[in-house]
Order: sequence, then structure tokens, then C-alpha cells
Amino acid sequence: MKKQTLTVLTTILMFTGGLAAMASNTFEQPFAKGEINPYSKFFTGTTHLYRLVAKDDTYNSSIANVTFDAGARTNWHKHSGGQILLVTSGEGRYQEKGKDIQILKKGDVVKIPPNVEHWHGAAPDSMFAHISIEPNLPDNETTWLEPVTDKEYK
Repeated sequence: MKKQTLTVLTTILMFTGGLAAMASNTFEQPFAKGEINPYSKFFTGTTHLYRLVAKDDTYNSSIANVTFDAGARTNWHKHSGGQILLVTSGEGRYQEKGKDIQILKKGDVVKIPPNVEHWHGAAPDSMFAHISIEPNLPDNETTWLEPVTDKEYK
């Protein structure tokens, strides 16, 4: 009986583990995942960046698709010209310093005022993707701060 139970449990774990791996490989979003984020030193976990519109003087913005593995997140940071996030897939988190964490879902829009300390990233058990818009260039600069602790994240 113990051997049968162990076999059944092993099969279930293999199947559900396979589903989790399949889910991460089939994460659907409207834009390319991109390469490993070149700003990774300001993130916890693995993120990818796909630049959609580079910084320029014509449109005064920078637009990128950012994809977060489950549990990945930015450090605390702020943008002197503000930031807009357009959630395109998965489940994420957003928090301004001193406020409650907000759960983000596909279709949510977050307008972050200039110089507001905040962080954003994936839920603990879900990949997450958003379009990041940095308006008001060339004067919008990002100031990276300390990492979000596990206690703050949870």
C-alpha cells in the first residue's frame, strides 16, 4: 500500500511540475520577452527587457516591455518625471512607500507621479509582464534605491 501511495504521489508531483514548467514556457504576452534585463543589479530575481521605443527627443518617452519571473521585483526606486505601467499579462504587485501593496492584473494601468518611491514586480507564484513608459524625457531620471526585502514583499 505504501509503495502504491508513493507511486501515485510521485506521478502527481511529476505531472504538476510539468504543468508549471509548461505554463512558464507558454506565458503569453503581446510583445517579445526580450533579453536578460541589463539593469538586473536593481532587481531581485530574473527579469527580461524588450525596448519598444528608445529614449529620444521627438516623443519624449521611453517604452519597454518588462517580463518578470515569478517572485521577481524591482528595487525601491523613483522617476523624476513619473512612470506609467500597462499590465499585459500575469499577476503582479505594486507598492508606493508607506502604502499597501496593490495586486495587478492584465489590463490594469498604474500612473506613478514624479519622485514617488515605489517598487513593482511579479506575484510569488506567477510570471508578470508590463509595458513601462517613462514620460517627460530627457529630464526623467531613475534613482535606484535599496532592494525590497522579503518581509516587505510578502
